Formats: sequence, C-alpha cells, structure tokens
Amino acid sequence: MGEEVIIIPAIFIGLPWLIMHYVTKWKTAATITTDDEDLLEDLYQLAKRLDERMDTVERLVASDNPDYDRPKLMHDREVDNQQLRELDRLLAEKKGAR
Repeated sequence: MGEEVIIIPAIFIGLPWLIMHYVTKWKTAATITTDDEDLLEDLYQLAKRLDERMDTVERLVASDNPDYDRPKLMHDREVDNQQLRELDRLLAEKKGAR
C-alpha cells in the first residue's frame, strides 16, 4: 500500500512535469534573442561591404592584367552574390512582417 502512494503521484504528477519541463527548455533554446538578431544584422552588413570591396579588387586586378583570366577574378558574379541576395530577401520579408 505504501508503494502505491508513491508510484501514483510519480506517474500522474512527476512524469508530466518532467516532460513539460524539457519541452519548455527545448522551445526556448530554439529561439534567438534580439541581441543575436542585432549581431546577425551587423555581420550581414559587414559581409555586404566585404563583398563590394572584393568586387572592386577583382575589377582592378582584371583591368590591370587583361591576360590574367582566372575564373575567380570575374567581378560581381551572380554565383558569388546569390547568398547575399537571399539574405536581402529574407531581411526585407522580416521587416515587412514587423
């Protein structure tokens, strides 16, 4: 009889509490904070500036050395900018949703 008194509350109170506790932890761990969003925005702006600088350097090297036909030295290629454009689109959607 004494074991039943311990087992029944453990099943109906302890187990659901344990499950809900970890579900709540998983949900909060999956979100990012506003500080994280601000940091990502800063990193994104830095990546855009660096991409523009690389385009300038590639354009200068290509103009100074017309014989130098390495495939990487094609300024402002769509393949290089595809991920940045995707981020632009996502940021625009996010700002539109606010």
